[in-house]
Amino acid sequence: MTTARTAVITGAGSRRGIGRATAHALAGTGWQIAVLDIDGTGAEDAAAEVADRHGVPAVGVGCDVTDRAGVHAAVAAVEAALAPIGALVNNAGITSPTRFLEVSDAEWDRIFEVNVRGSYLMTKRVVPGMVDRGFGRVVNLSSVSAERGGGVFGGVAYSAAKAALLGFSRALARELGPHGVTVNAVAPGLVDTDITAGRLAPERKAAMAAEIPTGRLGVVDDVAQVIEFLCRPQSGYITGATYDVNGGSHIH
Repeated sequence: MTTARTAVITGAGSRRGIGRATAHALAGTGWQIAVLDIDGTGAEDAAAEVADRHGVPAVGVGCDVTDRAGVHAAVAAVEAALAPIGALVNNAGITSPTRFLEVSDAEWDRIFEVNVRGSYLMTKRVVPGMVDRGFGRVVNLSSVSAERGGGVFGGVAYSAAKAALLGFSRALARELGPHGVTVNAVAPGLVDTDITAGRLAPERKAAMAAEIPTGRLGVVDDVAQVIEFLCRPQSGYITGATYDVNGGSHIH
């Protein structure tokens, strides 16, 4: 990358998550990296790991993406420390398997707060600078649950929130396209992360893998590499798209 730019990845503190893998994938192509996570220690650890492995500037900042003041403070810290922000990956999210007839108002609201409001607040804070500079890449993490109506770990609230991100991405892509800013969504299927670790018995995992055309569950790098591709300057003619990364488990 000839122009120094920063990629901001939310929810990238987890050691086995898509966010951290994405930070490594982007750093490997020259991006400076800002890791935001509600776990500030995890964010700092991820940033140190990225900087050490790839030799790029990186910072980790504790941030609750549902808190407007916290989002503004975290982004301001990134802007003060690193190159201009050129990419935003809205990866922070939470899931819930609770069935609709049992879900509480509080749980429903919390799922939407983190997955939808968090992505909105981050995008609202970062995008104006992208528009001013005439370049930006926004990638929102949706889910196969949004497309097929639920999944292994996602109930109605999660599916609805992740579906909201698809509409958000598509409409925002139309609005920001004339300004050199693309907005896309990535919808992973079942990926082996900390969310799924320990929740699937080996025999259940094997049975699920056998039902997937590619014969295996996804790994974080499967998703991270697609996100890195969408953030490239050369990917400027792709916007408003949803990239399915599910091994063929859902084909539509």
